[in-house]
Amino acid sequence: MDTNELSMSTKYDPKSIEKGRYDWWLAEKVFEAKSEKEKEPYTIVIPPPNVTGRLHLGHAWDTTLQDILTRMKRMQGYDVLWLPGMDHAGIATQAKVEQKLKEQGKSRYDLGREAFVEETWNWKEEYASHIREQWSKLGLGLDYSRERFTLDEGLSEAVQKVFVTLYEKGLIYRGEYIINWDPATKTALSDIEVIHKDVQGAFYHLRYPLTDGSGHIEIATTRPETMLGDTAVAVHPEDERYKHLIGKKVTLPIIGREITIVADDYVDMEFGSGAVKITPAHDPNDFEIGNRHNLERVLVMNEDGTMNKNAGKYAGMDRFDCRKQIVKDLQEQEVLFNIEEHSHSVGHSERSGAVVEPYLSTQWFVNMQPLAEQAVNLQKGDDKVSFVPGRFEQTYMRWMENIRDWCISRQLWWGHRIPAWYHKDTGEIYVGLEAPEDRENWTQDNDVLDTWFSSALWPFSTMGWPDTEAEDFKRYYPTAALVTGYDIIFFWVSRMIFQGIEFTGSRPFKDVLIHGLVRDAEGRKMSKSLGNGVDPMDVIEQYGADSLRYFLSTGSSPGQDLRFSMEKVESVWNFANKIWNASRFALMNMDGLTYDEIDLSGEKSTADKWILTRLNDTIENVTSLADRYEFGEVGRTLYNFIWDDFCNWYIEMAKLPLNGDNDDAKKTTRSILAYVLDQTMRLLHPFMPFITEEIWQNLPHQGQSITTAAWPKVKHELTDRDAEEEMKRLIEIIRSVRIIRAEVNTPMSKPVKLIIKAGNEKVLNQLQKNEAYLDRFCHPETLEIGTAVQAPEKAMSAVVTGAELYLPLEGLINLKEEIARLEKELAKWTKEVERVNNKLGNERFVSKAPQSVVDEEKTKKQDYEAKHGAVLSRIEELKNI
Repeated sequence: MDTNELSMSTKYDPKSIEKGRYDWWLAEKVFEAKSEKEKEPYTIVIPPPNVTGRLHLGHAWDTTLQDILTRMKRMQGYDVLWLPGMDHAGIATQAKVEQKLKEQGKSRYDLGREAFVEETWNWKEEYASHIREQWSKLGLGLDYSRERFTLDEGLSEAVQKVFVTLYEKGLIYRGEYIINWDPATKTALSDIEVIHKDVQGAFYHLRYPLTDGSGHIEIATTRPETMLGDTAVAVHPEDERYKHLIGKKVTLPIIGREITIVADDYVDMEFGSGAVKITPAHDPNDFEIGNRHNLERVLVMNEDGTMNKNAGKYAGMDRFDCRKQIVKDLQEQEVLFNIEEHSHSVGHSERSGAVVEPYLSTQWFVNMQPLAEQAVNLQKGDDKVSFVPGRFEQTYMRWMENIRDWCISRQLWWGHRIPAWYHKDTGEIYVGLEAPEDRENWTQDNDVLDTWFSSALWPFSTMGWPDTEAEDFKRYYPTAALVTGYDIIFFWVSRMIFQGIEFTGSRPFKDVLIHGLVRDAEGRKMSKSLGNGVDPMDVIEQYGADSLRYFLSTGSSPGQDLRFSMEKVESVWNFANKIWNASRFALMNMDGLTYDEIDLSGEKSTADKWILTRLNDTIENVTSLADRYEFGEVGRTLYNFIWDDFCNWYIEMAKLPLNGDNDDAKKTTRSILAYVLDQTMRLLHPFMPFITEEIWQNLPHQGQSITTAAWPKVKHELTDRDAEEEMKRLIEIIRSVRIIRAEVNTPMSKPVKLIIKAGNEKVLNQLQKNEAYLDRFCHPETLEIGTAVQAPEKAMSAVVTGAELYLPLEGLINLKEEIARLEKELAKWTKEVERVNNKLGNERFVSKAPQSVVDEEKTKKQDYEAKHGAVLSRIEELKNI
């Protein structure tokens, strides 16, 4: 390649190389699944982000991992589909739109249902465009031709089909139950939408008087306002203190209603007084007791958390204001005789933050037991869902095995409206895909379905289901992998699994890669209150998408949280800059080389053979680690190969033949530079798509884009272990010389004598063959290599594998300091010898470890003992001077 044709700028500038590249990829349609029948399909569906706002670092991390997988699989020859989409996020989105209206002095009721839904669709379109813009900035290889939304026509059809089918099978039912109620958003919540927090409260001890005037019975409560809805007092049937009171009545203070004392095994005789108030409409356990004893259910609150007409004189008061007033009134009546401070766990709405109220309500539920059993049984077979890391399978299984029925109705307007109608005269319920024929006599249920109900169908509803003959469904389902955080295993992962089994007969995905949360540098969760949030777009603006992506994807191991550090992102930028500069050097020395002219068959130097060997090892390790989702280790492997092996060593050594007179050596070096750089860019591409595409476009290559280039494969004929050993020794010698020079403050520009004593003839031949490298990188005034060379009396020395080296530095060396230095080195080798001997002396290790591992330890033992002996001999020599 002619230097004048090189389009790479002299400086690495992420903004300039990223600008326009994504649009080019989209124009070339490189991300669109082609349904190429000769290729094996590989599918990922994106966890659909909520259309509530802009994406955060957690989204950037999650989607980067998916992009790495899909880019790698595409290069490996798979027919890849990475399907994008977004979630309507019922409660969250409606809350945002209602807040916007509130700022305008309006409410949803002012607009009416139809106009409000239209307003929410406008919100969705605005924020969907923001999300797509962020996806493009991150460089995500999404197939936009298949983009879906949980409220689009096809997914809505799938949701209705599932609801109706489950209802007809008896797995969806409508009933009056105690549910979690959010008074702020006025909607039901499922159990996992409730966050429990410890709060300081109190136990209020009350005396309920017996109606016959014979005394009283003591109870305690943390929620005295609910006593207005009491319909019984319960005691244990075997409690001797209360057996004589069972069946008698007490008079409910303030209200004056007579309620019965009942016996129930649920009551704990050892807790408190052994008697409990029963409020079936405001407590889930009381609800069950009420069912057993056929008790009335008296609801004393409105949906907004204010007291209703059943609360008597407290009607209209906020529940917490009512609590204060009723406590005061009960004290005046001497019913309340003790207030005991008490810290207890209180449920709060995940969305609004309001204290959740256990509330009697008629809702729709999914009978979870049969569905959960199928999911649990799946994990016992060969077609189980594999969790990565594996420990999260137990988290999932524990929840599935102890699952409760799922409350799926929400009192919202934004969402999938429940396909149920009620007859105006008879109250009959009709559930179906179409409205009843005589529609004027039927009223549709006002509620919508829980957001998770539709997103639970995401892996197959996005593929065209319920049309089981849909091309995408037949080809791309089930999916290969799901990437998500551990915080939504219960919310989403579990529900996708049981719905996938129920409606498609198979697991929805083979693997689930679980990652943690992004935290700040101090390990704190990012939040608005702490002000420690980071916008990924700001990071991209400063350091580029490649730097952010590489940091996010390689900064932790699977399942672990990630600590965000701008300094670490900056260090990745430095890595990218190193890649850029090394690539420019290589490209400027191509001398017009074309792809067809790349020839690796010529005579190779030790450095040539070594870098090709290291490349093979890197290809093998990166591929294997990536297949196991060990992206942190992939990052370390790539970094070490690119920064150390390729940039610091090979490129420097390549300058010798490139600047020499041997044309054949130049041609071979150019070919190897082009080949190694090409293969390295392919390995790095899934992590850093922008810089690798830019460099690849300047390389001699086949094909339009690196996105569709073949993934590197190991070429075993290019592996040379002898050359690897030679190079390792050369690097060890060069590093030792540099360390010695630094210790005695002798710069590389100052020539010194270098004497190398080879351990045997093989090592001698290798060193003599590579004298050019020793001359270039050690800069000796004279170089003497032999097996029987005489060690100078006064010299700095070092011991490397298979050789010893001496630098006679008259006037610079301090004999005592050199002996002290060598004694430190001796201590190091003594410790290593002791460690390896202990390991090889352990029978369990020798018998159970793979033979290759044992052999490696034996090789280390020989090396360490040789170094230990050489250092010891050198110390003795210096002491005798």
